[in-house]
Amino acid sequence: MKQTIKKFSLSLMALAMAFISQAQTVKVPAPSPLQTLKQNFALSEITIEYSRPSARGRAVYGDVVPFGKVWRTGANGSTKITFGEDVKVEGKAVKAGTYALYSIPGKDSFTFMLYKDLKLGGDVANYSAENELIRFAVKSSKVTEKVETFTMNVSDITASSSNIELTWENTRAAFNVTADIDASIMASIDKALNKDNKPYYQAASYYYDNNKDMKLALEWVNKAVEQNPKAYWVVLLKAKIELKLKDKAAAKASAEKVIEMAKADKDDAYIKNGENLLIEINKLK
Repeated sequence: MKQTIKKFSLSLMALAMAFISQAQTVKVPAPSPLQTLKQNFALSEITIEYSRPSARGRAVYGDVVPFGKVWRTGANGSTKITFGEDVKVEGKAVKAGTYALYSIPGKDSFTFMLYKDLKLGGDVANYSAENELIRFAVKSSKVTEKVETFTMNVSDITASSSNIELTWENTRAAFNVTADIDASIMASIDKALNKDNKPYYQAASYYYDNNKDMKLALEWVNKAVEQNPKAYWVVLLKAKIELKLKDKAAAKASAEKVIEMAKADKDDAYIKNGENLLIEINKLK
C-alpha cells in the first residue's frame, strides 16, 4: 500500500513539474515590441533598433513621458542608432558606429543626445553627461492624426541627406543626418575610369545629377552609347545632358531616337520619358 501511495505521489509531482515547465514556455506578445529598421543611405546604411510603446488611452508627453527629464526614447532597453559611415547629425560630426539615443522632451522642442554607453538602458537616474557624444535641440511639431504607437523612421532621403523622425501621440520631432560622399564618389569614378571596363554611364549619371562638368558628362555618355548602342536609357541620359548644355537640336534628335528605340522594344515607360523630354526641349529658346 505504501509503495502504491509513493508511486502516486511521484506521478503527481512529475505532472506538476511538467505543467510548470509548460507554463514557463508560454509566449505572449510584448507590450512594447522591438523593431529593427535598416535604411540604405549615402554609401552605407542607417540602422535603428528600438522598442515601441503604445499610448493605450494615456496622455503621453507631459505625463507618461515627463517634460524636462531624460527619456530612453522608447521602451525597454535604450534605443540604438548605427551609422555605417561618418556623418553629421544636425551639423555635428559623428563617426561611424553605434550610439544610444536619449532625449529630453519639452512642450515645443526636443533635446537629443547621442550616448556612448550602450548598456545604460532605462536606468536614466545614472545618466552621465560625460558619456554624451553630442547634444542638440530641435523644434517639435503637432500632427493632425493621433499616432498610437511610438514610431521612428528615416525620411526625406536624398543621396547625402536624410531626417530621422519620431512620432507619437500628436507630436513629431526630427533631426537631420548628412554624409559628405562627393569626394569618395569622385575618387571612385577617377579610379574606375582608369580600368578597362569603364563605367561611363554611371559616371555621366553622377555628373548630371549633381550638376558637375556637363561637357565631360557628355563625353562619357557618348562613350557609354558606343559601349551599348541599343540601350535607349543611355540615349535618354545623353538627351538630358544635351538639354542642360542648351544644345536644342542635339537634345531633340536624341529624344526622338529614344522614342523610336523604345517603341521597337514596346517599352511604354521610356516612350513616355522621351515624349516628356521632347516637351521640355521644345520650351528651350
